[in-house]
Formats: sequence, structure tokens, C-alpha cells
Amino acid sequence: MQTKYLSIAAVTVILGLLIGLQVKLLKLPEPPAPSPDRFTALSAELKDLTRENEELRAEIEDLEAKVRTARQGVQQAEAALRTEIAKHLVFAGLTKVKGPGVQVTLENVPGGDYLFAIRDEDLLRVVNELRAAGAEAIAINDQRLVAFSEIRQAGPFINVNLERISPPYRIQAIGNPDKLFRELERPQGIVDTARIVGVEIHIEVCDELVLPGYQGRSRLEYARPLKEGV
Repeated sequence: MQTKYLSIAAVTVILGLLIGLQVKLLKLPEPPAPSPDRFTALSAELKDLTRENEELRAEIEDLEAKVRTARQGVQQAEAALRTEIAKHLVFAGLTKVKGPGVQVTLENVPGGDYLFAIRDEDLLRVVNELRAAGAEAIAINDQRLVAFSEIRQAGPFINVNLERISPPYRIQAIGNPDKLFRELERPQGIVDTARIVGVEIHIEVCDELVLPGYQGRSRLEYARPLKEGV
């Protein structure tokens, strides 16, 4: 009987605690609702952040476009520079070239007298005639002629670019083939004069000639580029 009363008492105590806890929960204050001003401030801040983000994105795109343009400019400048260098190499005779022109072959008469043999001055006359007729590139026996090339007699031989060459002498010139041919074959010209003294000369018009670049060493010891404005 006593145990029964203790169980009822325990249940009563637990029930009381639960009721008290429920009452306490009912009395807790509700969290305050955000005010309209707070909503307005947050909305304005969100708009500002969105605008700043769009501005930064636009700035990034603008910078990327400028970088692309700069790269294109560098590539175009490099291409123009390479073209200019290639053009000057051609003018200087330092690179292989091809084009239409004429080939002039000079050879001594078999069994002829040494006094009437082809000499350096004979080659010089032909070269000068070709240059006067507008030849853009000239080579003698595969020796490209440039501004500092020399054609010099060395005993029974002729040196071109300090290289010994021997007959037959083959002079190749790139230019207007018809004009070069006419200038060489004009009456009482250099070819006529050479043939009179017994030099065999044959002129061939060529649709395409390939001339080597100058292979010697450039010897510039005193000449220096002049800076404008100095």
C-alpha cells in the first residue's frame, strides 16, 4: 500500500514539472520582427554590391580586350619587322633570291693567246652594263656580288669575293630579261667589242634564275650608323 502511494506521488511531481516547463515556454518573448527600415537598408546594400560587381566585371572585360589588342599589335609589329629585315637582306645580297633574268657565259677561245684571255676588267664591264640596265642581283660563278665585292686579276685566274674562279665565267643577273638582253646586244656595245677581240660570249634569257646569298664576311671597321638629330 505504501508503494502505491509513492508511485502516485512520483507521477504527480513529474506532471507538475512538465506543467511548469510548459508555462515557462509559453511566457518566452517572441523574437522582434525586422523593421521596414532594416529591410530598406539591406536591399540598398544588395543593390550597391550588385552594381559594384557588374562594374568590376566590365572593367575586367575591358582590360582583357586591351590585352588582346596589345598582343595583336605586338604580333603585327613583329611581322612588319620580319618583312623589313627580309627586304633589307635581299637588298644587301645576303640571302638567296630567284627571278627572271639573263645568263652571260664568257669563255676564252681554245688555243688563243694569253694576251687576249678574259681578264677581270672584262667581267667588270659586263657587270656594270647589267647594273646600268637595271639588274637587281648578280652572281659570277655562284659568287654573289654585293657592295664590297671585288673582282680582281690574280695571275691567270680571277678572284671574286677572294675566291678563285676560272673560265668559263658564268654571270647571272636577275632583272627584266628583255631589257638586260637588249642592253648587252646593242650594236657596238660591250658584247660586240668582246667578240671582236676573240672572247666567246653567249647570252641566254631565263624565266627563273636562283642566285645564292653572299657567303663572305662583312668587314665594316670604320662605318657606323648615323643617328638622326645628333
